[in-house]
Amino acid sequence: MKRVCLIVLDSVGIGALPDAAEFGDAGSHTLGNIYGALGGLELPNLYRMGLGNITDARLTRVDRPTAAYCRLAEATKAKDTTSGHWEMAGVIMDKPFLTYPSGFPRDIMDEFEAAAGTKALGGVAASGTEIIELLGEEHMKTGCPIVYTSADSVFQIAAHEGIIPLKGLYGLCETAFKTVAAKHGIGRVIARPFAGVPGAFYRTENRRDFSVKPIRDTVLNSVSDAGQTVYAIGKIEDIFSGSGITQKDHSKNNRDGVAATLKALGAVQSGLIFTNLVDFDMLYGHRNDVAGYAGALKYFDGRLPEITAALRDDDLLIITADHGCDPTTPSTDHSREYIPMLAYGSHIKPVDLGTRETFADIAATINEYLGLGAWREGKSFLAEILAEDRRMSAKM
Repeated sequence: MKRVCLIVLDSVGIGALPDAAEFGDAGSHTLGNIYGALGGLELPNLYRMGLGNITDARLTRVDRPTAAYCRLAEATKAKDTTSGHWEMAGVIMDKPFLTYPSGFPRDIMDEFEAAAGTKALGGVAASGTEIIELLGEEHMKTGCPIVYTSADSVFQIAAHEGIIPLKGLYGLCETAFKTVAAKHGIGRVIARPFAGVPGAFYRTENRRDFSVKPIRDTVLNSVSDAGQTVYAIGKIEDIFSGSGITQKDHSKNNRDGVAATLKALGAVQSGLIFTNLVDFDMLYGHRNDVAGYAGALKYFDGRLPEITAALRDDDLLIITADHGCDPTTPSTDHSREYIPMLAYGSHIKPVDLGTRETFADIAATINEYLGLGAWREGKSFLAEILAEDRRMSAKM
């Protein structure tokens, strides 16, 4: 009864991809630039696994890592949450979602307003914190929701919880999802509730994502179709629109996400535990908060021993990311970066897997490890990381 625990540190990139300049991200290196800006990062448990030994990590190296490690490139020409997660689950998109870096055209806004029965403010590309400071007071006076986008393929709707209650905001997002998202190639509609007063607005943790379903079956479908558990934690359920998921815990922050992961490790008998820890991206990357980002990394590092202690002898723990969001650059958007990967378990060899061509190598490895055969995308690295006795038993 094997299990894989896949933990995504949302936006924790490890260096610009060769085509990063095409996305405006030349020089981005989320981990390395934070390390450089602060003169170091105290992450002893991640370093012990080998995080700093990854190619061009720009972090503290160790002599004897305890995990297999590598960096992976994204084959999909994108840098958004959905494409990153889909690719690590085995779906490489031939055509990425559309983005609207200059804001939404008037026809998209008109379609949304007609379907929603209300005027909307904004329609621009903006930082989520900046847009509520700019339009929050007008929103409170008029009751009109705030619409905005980013470098991601997203249609975001912000509303003060005291003006448009959560049920109403989620309803507006469902309307946008049904009427404009798929028609205009938008990957996600995101509810962005906030609270506070003018000059002191703040986003709450009641975010909700409405995503299109994956264009093809993912490893999640492979695992659940085989009668094994797929336990989704954080926004994983939203990213995959529920497809292939058998259990869920919609945790709202890193603390809750770690707690939910530990709970799942104590309950799930076989299959995949898939966790997204969102704080790195949502609270710190998009706000260019270097110290906050570093603090979140340190928090996860401090909880890592609890996670490894909860592993069974035949568990495979994979720690990775989905894109970058370098808080040291002027941009507040995602950055097109390699992602780190650490594979850990009592039967895993600490080997350098180099640089991989696609996030889908993770999916191929998971599918093979859980006894479900080869996956159509990516190359499994399972044979490279399994101890000799485990490789022999896997063949028997």
